[in-house]
Amino acid sequence: MRIEKAKEMGFCFGVRRALELVEKAAREHGSVETLGPLVHNQQIIDILAQLGIRAVESLDELQGSIVVIPSHGLRPQMIEEIQARGLRILDTTCPIVRKAQIAAKELAQAGFWVIVFGDKGHPEVNGVLGWAEGRGVATLDNEVVKEFDLPPQVGILSQTTQSYTGFAQFLTGFVAASLSQVKELRIVNTICDATRKRQGAALELAGRVDSMIVIGGRNSANTQCLAEACAFTGVKTYHIEQAEEINKDMISGRSCIGITAGASTPDEIIQEVLLKLEALNAEIWNLPQHQRTEGSAY
Repeated sequence: MRIEKAKEMGFCFGVRRALELVEKAAREHGSVETLGPLVHNQQIIDILAQLGIRAVESLDELQGSIVVIPSHGLRPQMIEEIQARGLRILDTTCPIVRKAQIAAKELAQAGFWVIVFGDKGHPEVNGVLGWAEGRGVATLDNEVVKEFDLPPQVGILSQTTQSYTGFAQFLTGFVAASLSQVKELRIVNTICDATRKRQGAALELAGRVDSMIVIGGRNSANTQCLAEACAFTGVKTYHIEQAEEINKDMISGRSCIGITAGASTPDEIIQEVLLKLEALNAEIWNLPQHQRTEGSAY
């Protein structure tokens, strides 16, 4: 059995940057608190907790004087409240997310009603909508848009981790159903380039393997999109968080298994998955466990 990794996978620039910033702050100040999880990966959150970096869900839970804005960003109203309390802010907002926030703000200030193609329950999307100053909605479904009496000017942007295919389909549906109500339409492509590359590499790999294993947090939007994209090709796809979730049924009878991982998945977790696959393959074929899976791509 071959095991092959996607050419683009794992940590993105925004996640690495956020981790470096918050770990540096912890070394200098002893402990810091993030307003919400820094990234959507429980293993990373557990590791950060050991370094004195604690995630809280509300400002009332804060115990220290330093507040970390997570990589997904926050609503400007929340940032203003933090400042009003006299707390020090460490902003780890991903630069790509920041561009989406600015785009939403500029559209709203220019008189546009903003549609964010994204999961309305995701913190990044909630934050971006906040920058639209209450002039907008977030949805993945064009049917939701039909419920609104659209103004003459509409701007559409995307959650940074959504797929290009999904965004294009949404735009096509919007134009077909709602363009007659709109006099001016602006589309801002805010999908992260790292997301595009990871999705492209995953799709390329999914097209030539027997099954795909996608590694990352189940509450990670970009990991979910990777899993959905792979499954859409028709290949059997498994979305896991840790190596312990892998069993023999996932690899039995497969000649080639593809591996990809979300943008907040640590390298250590990916390596543990590879080792678990090797061990299970050795058991199936009665090979010495120290022997590498034949033909594995590393």
